[in-house]
Amino acid sequence: MKIGILDDDAALASHVETILGSAGHICQLFHSGRRLVNVLHHETFDLLVLDWNVPDLTGIAVLGWMREHLDTPPPVLLLTSRTAEEDIVEGLRIGADDYVVKPVQPAVLLARVEAILRRAYPSPRTGSIEEYGDYRFDTLEERIERAGVPIPVTAKEFQLALMLFRNQHRALSRTYIFEAIWGRNPDLPTRTLDAHMSKVRSKLNLRPENGYKLVPVYAYGYRLEKLLRTTS
Repeated sequence: MKIGILDDDAALASHVETILGSAGHICQLFHSGRRLVNVLHHETFDLLVLDWNVPDLTGIAVLGWMREHLDTPPPVLLLTSRTAEEDIVEGLRIGADDYVVKPVQPAVLLARVEAILRRAYPSPRTGSIEEYGDYRFDTLEERIERAGVPIPVTAKEFQLALMLFRNQHRALSRTYIFEAIWGRNPDLPTRTLDAHMSKVRSKLNLRPENGYKLVPVYAYGYRLEKLLRTTS
C-alpha cells in the first residue's frame, strides 16, 4: 500500500517510514501540511499518517480539507502526543479512522495501520476467482472472461483491469498506477499508461451499455465507474 506520512519532525517521520516500509508499504514523507495538500491534488494514497501538530498546517486541518475537497479521501491515522479524552474524541469526530499516541511503538503502529487498511480495502474472497458483474478474473492464470467468453489480455493489461475493478469509483493517479504496475520511478513515457488504458477499455468493452465506464480524470489519472442499469 502507498502511505503518506506528515510530520515536521524529520527523525520521527523517518522512523515511521522505516516501520511501515519493513511491512512492505511504499511511503512518501512530508514535513509540511501545505505541501501534502498540494500533492493530494494530483496523487493517490491508500492511507495517510498525520501528525496532529504541524506548524504550517496541522494534521487536523489537512483532514478537514480532504473531507471537503476530495471525492474519496484516504483513511487517516493520527499521530499525537495528546492523550486527553476530549482531544482523541475530537480527532475521531473530524474524520480520523484511528490514532497512535507518541512515542511511537512499532508493533502498535503496524497493528493500527493494518487494521485500518483491512477495513478500508477488504481482501477479495479466498480463492483465485474474482467476479464483478459479467466479468470474471482468474488471478492465478491471469485470465479474464466476460459472460463466459475469454478476453485475451497481456499480463500488464490484466493487472490494470484488476486494479480498476478492485477500486471502482475511486480515482487513481497516474503515479499510483505506474508504481503499482511498473514499479517505482519507471523509465517509461506517460503515453505508455494511456495506451494500456485504451486497450483495456477496448478489450473489456468498458462501455455504459455493459454497465461500466472508464473515465479519465483531468490532470490526475483514471477512474472506473459502475453504472446503474435501467430497465425499460
